[in-house]
Amino acid sequence: MKSDSVKKGIARAPQRSLFNALGMTSEEMAKPMVGIVSSYNEIVPGHMNIDKIVEAVKLGVAEAGGMPVVFPAIAVCDGIAMGHVGMKYSLVTRDLIADSTECMALAHQFDALVMVPNCDKNVPGLLMAAARINVPTVFVSGGPMLAGHVNGRKRSLSSMFEAVGSYAAGTMTEDDVENYVENVCPTCGSCSGMYTANSMNCLTEVIGMGLRGNGTIPAVYSARLKLAKHAGMAVMEMYRKNIRPRDIMTREAFENALTVDMALGCSTNTMLHLPAIAHEAGVELNMEMANEFSSRTPNLCHLAPAGPTYIEDLNEAGGIYAVMSELKKKNLLHLDCMTVTGKTVGENIEGIVNTNPEVIRPIDNPYMPEGGIAVLKGNLAPDTGIVKRSAVAPEMMKHEGPARVFDCEEDAIAAITGGKIHPGDVVVIRYEGPKGGPGMREMLNPTSAIIGMGLGSSVALITDGRFSGASRGAAIGHVSPEAAVGGPIALVHEGDTISIDIEHNALNVLVSDEEMAKRKAEWKPKERHLTGYLARYAKLVTSGNRGAILSDGNEKA
Repeated sequence: MKSDSVKKGIARAPQRSLFNALGMTSEEMAKPMVGIVSSYNEIVPGHMNIDKIVEAVKLGVAEAGGMPVVFPAIAVCDGIAMGHVGMKYSLVTRDLIADSTECMALAHQFDALVMVPNCDKNVPGLLMAAARINVPTVFVSGGPMLAGHVNGRKRSLSSMFEAVGSYAAGTMTEDDVENYVENVCPTCGSCSGMYTANSMNCLTEVIGMGLRGNGTIPAVYSARLKLAKHAGMAVMEMYRKNIRPRDIMTREAFENALTVDMALGCSTNTMLHLPAIAHEAGVELNMEMANEFSSRTPNLCHLAPAGPTYIEDLNEAGGIYAVMSELKKKNLLHLDCMTVTGKTVGENIEGIVNTNPEVIRPIDNPYMPEGGIAVLKGNLAPDTGIVKRSAVAPEMMKHEGPARVFDCEEDAIAAITGGKIHPGDVVVIRYEGPKGGPGMREMLNPTSAIIGMGLGSSVALITDGRFSGASRGAAIGHVSPEAAVGGPIALVHEGDTISIDIEHNALNVLVSDEEMAKRKAEWKPKERHLTGYLARYAKLVTSGNRGAILSDGNEKA
């Protein structure tokens, strides 16, 4: 056992005395020591039930012959952090989570791990840590929230943000907004649409690091507790078989994730997280690959905010395995990949049936013949720009309009809600990238304001920041290179014509090369006075098109 290095022999008697101080018996010390990484806290709605999940995992581990030991991981609620300085501290926690979990797991020499995450950066951060530590590991999330109900219709957090825009447009009263406040988030869990947390929990299942139902069983269902117990049992079976994360997180597993991502219409944030997780597993993903996978993968789901269905509906239709079963019909998956079940992907999904073709379209009758995410390139985004194509109105798939340029999110929101943005405009928000923010803030407030103001089918938004999974519309993020390093988005002037062609994966500003070169020669970096963690992060973080991973000092940032 790995943990013998802190438990066995005369040389480790001092360590045993400290285990004794914890009340650990000699019988317990003789068992494999399983770290349970709990992201429980009392500020994130997706995490308030995780204490119950952790207790269930402990029972499963103990039942299967292990010694469970709990330690914590942090988590930020993106919804609460949205629209103010707090959002600078969301993406940056992904690396803090990975680093601190690595430190705890290796300092204490755990034999195996069960990760219990739920929200946006918590899931990828712990997947990154799992790849680094590489001891047998199983994931079990806190589970998704049930959809809310407002005036007889299902609603979720994206509806709440859009209600604020509707109020600014005069189409909702304050009482209407308060009705949404009381009803859109009715239970604990990760917010109920195909937002970032649910996207990543679903893809954890696809990659093979979570059991069936990890991404879709609602947080308040008793089945979630049963899943947690089985996760505890499964990690002990993995320990006995010595199945490790890097045996599971292979290139083929990430290709499966990209494929299912396109079929589900996941959050654009997956385009940040998958490369970062793969990098830790020794697999390099170029996000231009996304268009290749999108071109051959039909979009089978229109979950909120793209459509009227929610994660609970996906669960009832058969969940992620049912989506994978549809994709199997066109030979779109690597079926021989190992998973935490101890079986291959093909064995896991054998005989799984899609029970609701309205929630999961049959592969011969998709919503779209291509996948839900597109990578755009052009003189405005020489590296990449990312758009959730499945959530774009058909009339905005091609668009030209004048640039309305803002150097921060707050100025853009003031213009949108102040009635200064008009049909046809292209809102450009820059200096919000990984370095420029720093922290690459999500732009749910401005996208929701555009929708709420009734401009969703006539106004586009482009940023070097990123979008929440709850965003919809012609919202193009992750524009790289970012403004802070002198990328072309920094050179756009008010009134320049911007051309968007999502069908052909193109994003351009209609300005001559000569004029852009002149502007580049005149451009100067913005002065900033950063302190604390953000200052260190800004120095180390790489481009959004590389997953905003941190440089180790030996590579180009």
